[in-house]
Amino acid sequence: MNLRQKILLLATVPLILAVSAITLLVSYQAQTLSKEEVTFFRKNMLDAKKSELLNYLRLAQTSIRHIYETADTNDAFAQSQVRNILDDLTYGTDGYFFVYDYNGLNIVHPKQPHRVGNNWWHLTDSKGNKVIQNLILKAKQGGGYYNYYWEKPSTGDVAEKISYAIPLDKWKWMLGTGLYIDNVNQQVKAIEDEVSQRISQTTVIILIITLVSLVLVFITGVLINLHERRLADEKLKQLTQRIVETQEEERGRVARELHDSISQILVSVKFAQELSLTKLLNKDPTVQSSLEKSNDALHTAIKEVRRISRDLRPRSLDDLGLSPALKSLAEEFAERNGMKLTINTVAFNNLLPKEVKTTLYRVAQEALTNIERHAQAKHVKIKLSAPKGVVTLSITDDGNGFENNYATTKSNPLTGIGLRNMQERIEHHNGELKILSSNRGTTIRAKMPKKLLQKDSETSLSA
Repeated sequence: MNLRQKILLLATVPLILAVSAITLLVSYQAQTLSKEEVTFFRKNMLDAKKSELLNYLRLAQTSIRHIYETADTNDAFAQSQVRNILDDLTYGTDGYFFVYDYNGLNIVHPKQPHRVGNNWWHLTDSKGNKVIQNLILKAKQGGGYYNYYWEKPSTGDVAEKISYAIPLDKWKWMLGTGLYIDNVNQQVKAIEDEVSQRISQTTVIILIITLVSLVLVFITGVLINLHERRLADEKLKQLTQRIVETQEEERGRVARELHDSISQILVSVKFAQELSLTKLLNKDPTVQSSLEKSNDALHTAIKEVRRISRDLRPRSLDDLGLSPALKSLAEEFAERNGMKLTINTVAFNNLLPKEVKTTLYRVAQEALTNIERHAQAKHVKIKLSAPKGVVTLSITDDGNGFENNYATTKSNPLTGIGLRNMQERIEHHNGELKILSSNRGTTIRAKMPKKLLQKDSETSLSA
């Protein structure tokens, strides 16, 4: 998994988790709220039914009060009059009044006359509730509500019913009436279904939005990836071309040096040798001078070959170490350019790996080359140290500096190839390269990680 895929994963996973948490929270809150609303709605409906029942019972009490209050305990005629009034006192399709004595004998039941005259003390509904006993108990307690299941006169179906029973203690009767609440249950069920459907729709909408968001994130990531890859490929092509050009420039430089210096010196040596041979054959007394000039030219050629070889790969770096190699590089630089150069180094006594020594040497070589070509400096300082085991190389000059920092050269592979080479060499060892430049000079500081040195390296360093 590459970096872009990790970033895409980090962008999508929190989104999925957040949306999932929001969905669950919204669903939970909606369900909780819907239950509360349904419960509140059912309670209000039942309260309305109960209030209606009380009104009907007051109506019935008013209808029989003039008879009941003046009658005696065993006044059969008054009881007959009350039965007739209650038989005729109905309301709605399924509304009626019923009367039982305290022993369970049915006295009035206009909608189900077959129950009149029979004892229903042990009657139970479909849920096992002892309906008549509980209604009589409510009446003896002074009146109360009771829920049970009873047949609807209009349809014959069993439905839930709420009744209110009051006592007629003089005659030991229980008077009651009830309302079927199946329509309330149906309305509550309809509301629950509607709320559940809305919650499901909301959840689906959230999921669709999440899916669309994920698709957009994925498409955006793919487009950015493709764009970045095209840019990277283009920059890689440009960088590769620049590297090839740099290699060709270096080869051309070596070829010119070989042709302009070595080749010409060798030609002059050849001519000097031929002249010396001619003088020797003619016994010219100046033959010794010619041989000496030829020998001097040959010595110069040898020095040039060594210089070119040293530029390509300094022998002192492998034989003597980093500090002597840097000192030799600095001396040659000062001699060649006439600049004042100060160098301060420590000896690492072979504590640095070979590739690290090469990297630091090339950084110094590249920095001095840039100073020689562009800086117009008068004084250069080189310092190699290892504070607390951190190998640090710094090259400072008092030249005119440059405007483009490393960030600029990194974004444009066609410029600053030397700076890029230094940076990439240091980064290869997990090191750090800092470049500070102004019109008062430039400082290049390279730091290598501490782990490159052995544990007791600090005690092994010498000036």
